[in-house]
Amino acid sequence: MTADVAVIGAGPAGIAAATRAAQAGMRVVLLDESPRAGGQIWRHRTTAGLPKMARQWIARLAQSGAIVAASTAVVDAARDAEGFVITCERDGQALTVRAASIILATGARERFLPFPGWTLPGVIGVGAGQALLKAGTSFRGKRVVISGSGPLIMPVAAALSHGGARVLFVAEQAARSTVMPFVLGLMTRPLMMVQAAAYRAAFMRTPYRFGSWVCAARGDGHVEEVDITNGHVTTTIACDVLCAAFGLLPNTELARLLGCAVAYGSHVIDETQRTTQDGIYSAGESTGVGGVDLALVEGEIAGLSAAGKDARAYFRRRDALCALSRSMERAFAPRAEVLALARSDTIVCRCEDVALGSIRREWTPRQAKLYTRAGMGACQGRVCGAALELIYGWPPDTVRLPAEPALFSTLIANSATADVPLGQGD
Repeated sequence: MTADVAVIGAGPAGIAAATRAAQAGMRVVLLDESPRAGGQIWRHRTTAGLPKMARQWIARLAQSGAIVAASTAVVDAARDAEGFVITCERDGQALTVRAASIILATGARERFLPFPGWTLPGVIGVGAGQALLKAGTSFRGKRVVISGSGPLIMPVAAALSHGGARVLFVAEQAARSTVMPFVLGLMTRPLMMVQAAAYRAAFMRTPYRFGSWVCAARGDGHVEEVDITNGHVTTTIACDVLCAAFGLLPNTELARLLGCAVAYGSHVIDETQRTTQDGIYSAGESTGVGGVDLALVEGEIAGLSAAGKDARAYFRRRDALCALSRSMERAFAPRAEVLALARSDTIVCRCEDVALGSIRREWTPRQAKLYTRAGMGACQGRVCGAALELIYGWPPDTVRLPAEPALFSTLIANSATADVPLGQGD
């Protein structure tokens, strides 16, 4: 396949970027490993259940002329003399895309912090609970406890309640005093306040406590009870499901493979959303977690900029939303107590069953891999690596091919397909 602009990631930012670039006359291909455009936040089986804004943007994308390559995982990307070569895998087959420029809209993933019992079946992420519900999993009648940090907790609690779950307790680890400045900043955005109130109303009978967090989970082959603490008093709650995660973490692996600078866990960009590498732009959660509205406007700017168009009309709205995003990051930063929950016998690398006590603080991520295999499993350190960065203050580990798990046949096809006229046989 050939394109002027290749957009990687079909969440709100990628949809907006692809739409704007295509409307500006560019040949655009939008690559995403999910079967439908929408990302995690707009995950759906039918568009009927999506909010109005999501339906509108998905319709604009369909009318824009952009090609959407769904169920397509990006394995590698590199620059050559003619632009960029992107190696993908779709239905077990290698697919190569050539593009003059790239827009990275790779989104974010949940941040997990280990605690005793977190590997028990029935313990899942907060966003994972939402994703399972959207995929058709039934939580009806299940006793659910939610613990973590950030605004995602409220819509997930509301969605699970609407889905018939018995949400027993919602614990927000951030203190009320640190969250209030963020809440006051929402006063100038009444629609957000109304939305938050609607979420809370959906689980109004459920205790929702600031300054509280899960400290342990127990069960015989499946989670049966959890301990929730505020640092002074610990309460044990019987449950069937625990949703626990501590915010979101930008996906930066592909950007780092391409040589783009990353600072404070996010892509470094200029006012046009261009990264530190010419021809590469970034938008959405990969530039810093800020929600749907920020992702959309960043996507619009990136799409227009990649098409050589003036996007300054969108700068003021983007900058105001970025300020709100920074306030949210300060409000919901993980507290010291949750970083110290793991004991020496607590598994920190789930893929390779490595306990925290097997890893020394003075090591580097490379040493942890060599001595214990931590970070060598299927997730390639996406879970344990992020946790150890916070717990031990480690720098991010290096990244290498492949950016996503892939068949060996895809990897060896990389060099073989690079010189084939693209768009043929696809």
